[in-house]
Amino acid sequence: MKLRGAYIVVTMVVAILVAACASIGTPDGGPYDETPPKVVHTTPEFGATNTRSQKIVLEFDENIRIDNAAEKVVVSPPQMEMPDIYASGKRITITLADTIRPGVTYTIDFADAIEDNNEQNPMGDYAFTFSTGDSIDTMQVSGYVLDASNLEPIKGILVGMYAAEPDATADSSDTTQTDTTFRTVPFERISRTDSRGHFVVKGLARRPYRIFALNDQDQTYTFSQKGEMLAFTDRLIIPTSKPDIRPDTVWHDSIYYDSIVYRPYTHFFPDDITLLAFTEKVTDRYLLKTERPNLWLFSVYFTSASDQLPVIEGLNFDATDAFVVEANPTNDTITYWIRDSLIYNLDTLNMILQFMGTDTLGQLTLQTDTLELISKVSKERLEKSRQKEYEEWVKQYRDDQKKARRRSKAESRKQKDADNNKDADESEVQAEEPEDQPTDPDYVPPMPEVFLDMKLSPTTLDPLQNVDISFAEPIDTAYLDSIRFFQRVDSLREPRDFIIRRMPQTMNAFRLYAEWEPGGSYEVEIDTGIFVNIYGTRNEKTVRQLKVRSLESYGYLGVVLHNAGNNAVVQLLDGSDKVVKTVNPENGHADFFYVLPGTYYLRMFCDDNGNNQWDTGDYESRTQAEAVYYYPQPVTVRAQWDVTQDWYLNATPIYQQKPEKITKQKPDKQKTVKSRNAERAKNKNKK
Repeated sequence: MKLRGAYIVVTMVVAILVAACASIGTPDGGPYDETPPKVVHTTPEFGATNTRSQKIVLEFDENIRIDNAAEKVVVSPPQMEMPDIYASGKRITITLADTIRPGVTYTIDFADAIEDNNEQNPMGDYAFTFSTGDSIDTMQVSGYVLDASNLEPIKGILVGMYAAEPDATADSSDTTQTDTTFRTVPFERISRTDSRGHFVVKGLARRPYRIFALNDQDQTYTFSQKGEMLAFTDRLIIPTSKPDIRPDTVWHDSIYYDSIVYRPYTHFFPDDITLLAFTEKVTDRYLLKTERPNLWLFSVYFTSASDQLPVIEGLNFDATDAFVVEANPTNDTITYWIRDSLIYNLDTLNMILQFMGTDTLGQLTLQTDTLELISKVSKERLEKSRQKEYEEWVKQYRDDQKKARRRSKAESRKQKDADNNKDADESEVQAEEPEDQPTDPDYVPPMPEVFLDMKLSPTTLDPLQNVDISFAEPIDTAYLDSIRFFQRVDSLREPRDFIIRRMPQTMNAFRLYAEWEPGGSYEVEIDTGIFVNIYGTRNEKTVRQLKVRSLESYGYLGVVLHNAGNNAVVQLLDGSDKVVKTVNPENGHADFFYVLPGTYYLRMFCDDNGNNQWDTGDYESRTQAEAVYYYPQPVTVRAQWDVTQDWYLNATPIYQQKPEKITKQKPDKQKTVKSRNAERAKNKNKK
């Protein structure tokens, strides 16, 4: 009995241990650290004055890291030599390489870059400030930098400020001193925009400032290169502040919140500065590049426009009447098509190019450049390619002939089997060949004619559209009177009037104009040889069907503009911010007819110079880029519906106008403290 009792006790102990082991699961490492890092000590002290130290040490209550210091951390005033910023354990050390300036407030703005090392919980917006003088400047201003052409937020652009004269007022327009300063003197205070285009300039005094934005390519903190994107405003910035209260949400987890707490804070103004950045139009003219992608053409590119074409003198060829010249309207992109095969078969073209270019004094003068243009595709390589193409043609032709002979023999055998009353001679069956089959087995006909690559578009039209006919090479001869145009009525083709013209400024494109009937079907017939390019290549006969959409396929959108001038141009945009239609309003009303159903967006620009296109600004003349506005909401167009939309241009601040759906520069995800303890507790309760 004693043994039996002992056995029972041992069995129960083992069972309890097994059950206990089974319930342990994954060891619990304790709650997650959800408390953001805190600064416990700094050297020098935060807000210290009369400090000359070039080394700043920040100590925290836990191990920390800096996320993307090069992009997020900004030291103001700007440093010509990059400061050394690194994190180790619970400490961040900043060593300034530039000489410390007396009587200046220094700000090291970390934004949201500081986070704990384990859970990456952000510390939040943090900036360390000290002064080398008797007082410290604590004011700040904020706003946005947008691309002037499309109101896209600009990420990472520099925002800089200069102190204006102490007696300057907000209405001051005397910017003579600032014009020179912006080009020659580094900014006094700086910031950098985030992914929303938002900036905050800190460490300002209560005095007037001038503000700029600059894509500082050479890191001089001055507008020293014409290719640098910039923004300026004649508005004088005077920092102010007032006490204010803002709501702060206390979250229970990532979905639910516990409460909203209203916290007092200092509200700094202005907080809505909007800088519209642009790149100036390049006016200095010089030869940018040349290229010769193949034997029979080369292109010359200049940095700006000219009213004169270059003059070419051939060194290893005669340039007289050697080219067909195709230039864009501003003569800054010019393509030379070489007519003569004796010239274009030269792998290298040596020439002298004379053109109008900008000299060291900024004046247009006649300049000369010697060019050596080598074709990317040599004559030898081209001949090999043609030989390979011919060999493939020969192989294909002979394979086709063999298949044809086999089919002929098979058909003859079937005929022989089917005709039992005839005594077919096997030799006659063997001799049967296609009627056009040559007797010489080595015969290969010439390769088929290579025709022009002709594109005709669109084939489905709106009632106000026209049809474009385009080619890859310049057209030398066009027998336009021989083109035929019909409308399909029932099963009949009825001739219709039309006009076809070569498109301006092109050598290879034509446009067909006609009166289109909604819902109608049309046909364009172009015989072989109507178009012949400069190398004698013809077009192949083409019959193209055209269809005009019916009126039931469309909707109408009317836009009533409020507070817009007489120079407005309104554009209808698709979901990719691409222009679908452009309208010049009349009496403040823009009519968009024949709009296909869908979701659209609206953009307007002020065409100040009347050229029907958006133009950039110019800092030298203090000219802003032409103003651009977006309607803040999408507009839905339905078939057979008429929609009229009022648009008050200034009802929404410029920096909030562009709809997020078509904004390409999306904001980065905002850093928040991870509620991992609540999530873990929620998961445990589910078990």
